[in-house]
Amino acid sequence: MGVHLTRIYTRTGDQGDTRLGDMSLVRKDHLRVNAYGEVDELNAVLGVVRLQELPQGWDDRLGRIQNDLFDLGADLAVPMTAEGSHLRITGDHVAVLEQWCDEVNDTLAPLDSFVLPGGTAAAAHLHVARTVARRAERATVMLSDHEEIGECVIAYLNRLSDLFFILARGANHAVGRPDVLWVPGGGSGAASAG
Repeated sequence: MGVHLTRIYTRTGDQGDTRLGDMSLVRKDHLRVNAYGEVDELNAVLGVVRLQELPQGWDDRLGRIQNDLFDLGADLAVPMTAEGSHLRITGDHVAVLEQWCDEVNDTLAPLDSFVLPGGTAAAAHLHVARTVARRAERATVMLSDHEEIGECVIAYLNRLSDLFFILARGANHAVGRPDVLWVPGGGSGAASAG
């Protein structure tokens, strides 16, 4: 797929409108635009994750996910009613995420508490990616309540947020840092009320 950009600004959106992948004109607050906008933000956050110290081999896999997210954005940008063949996220994309989830999770101790974001910079940034993935998922679910979307888009985003949680734990584990565990009431002083 060739992309040739000669100018970044077009002025076509100056009144709050934009074109979808099928060239239909919609408002910039359209549910479809919101969904792929959240995916775009997730991709940017993942770019920041990749600047962190990561275990060997993770950067290449995260680069693949960034490319998948561009494909997912294209999937969302083109309504299912558009004619012709278009990029669509498939079950194979989801299976790759599940495989990586299992590989990393198998190296980690079982959890008996909720985990707080933190530990290493990589882990903290992966938790940001996880929460942005959940927001993208919510926006996509909202879109799916009104329009048809690709059948694997929501599953991909769901699995991706799971993967980022596991990778955050794995990033801490890789440098010998324990999980940062939630201590109910542990910082509020509520336990001493009386």
